Amino acid sequence: MKIPIFVALDVDNENQALELARQVSSNVGGFKVGPRLLMRYGSSLVKKLSELGDVFVDNKYHDIPSTVQSAVKASFESGASFVTVHASNGYECLTQLAELEEKLNQERPFKILVVTVLTSFDENNKPINWQDLPLENQVLSLAGEAFRAGLTGIVCSGYEVKKLKELYPKGFFVTPGIRLASDAKDDQKRILTPEVAIRNGATALVVGRPIILAQDPKVAAFQFAQSIKI
Repeated sequence: MKIPIFVALDVDNENQALELARQVSSNVGGFKVGPRLLMRYGSSLVKKLSELGDVFVDNKYHDIPSTVQSAVKASFESGASFVTVHASNGYECLTQLAELEEKLNQERPFKILVVTVLTSFDENNKPINWQDLPLENQVLSLAGEAFRAGLTGIVCSGYEVKKLKELYPKGFFVTPGIRLASDAKDDQKRILTPEVAIRNGATALVVGRPIILAQDPKVAAFQFAQSIKI
């Protein structure tokens, strides 16, 4: 990505999403969309956004292996360049996804991103089945299984990315929960500034509300782009 920033288009209206994408496209590398928009507008929105930049379909697929593979393939066919799946799909599913990723890359660049632990979690609000592991260990364990399966795209917070980059220097690490020092945290728990996240080893950043809710989204996107020229 020329500019390693995805803007999370967390809005409800297609026209608003497309207008935001047009406003910020010169200062970002792509656009993240999930069920909030896709359940309303489907693959046609992905196609329209793909004309403005890389599209990151963030539906976080988690199901039996055949269903996850089909969902990933459908996302690719709609025009997505990135798609998320949960690491907790398990080794068998992740291995099959690595094979699918290799096959799809023969047609055009495509990356499967494996979600480890959402940035809305911290040590105080983890799911009950994670209580016996520190959050960082949970992330490292899930990411390790993804790499063993043959996938190199990982979604993790800026807190874990430095260690993961050391362990897997060729990994593609996408880091959400990014805020400028002056921004509100909202519901994100594990957040970092763009500069620190990139220095720690993030390959690309996800920024939502600080850009799309800004008085001037284009100016906000420019500020984020400038902040990572380090």
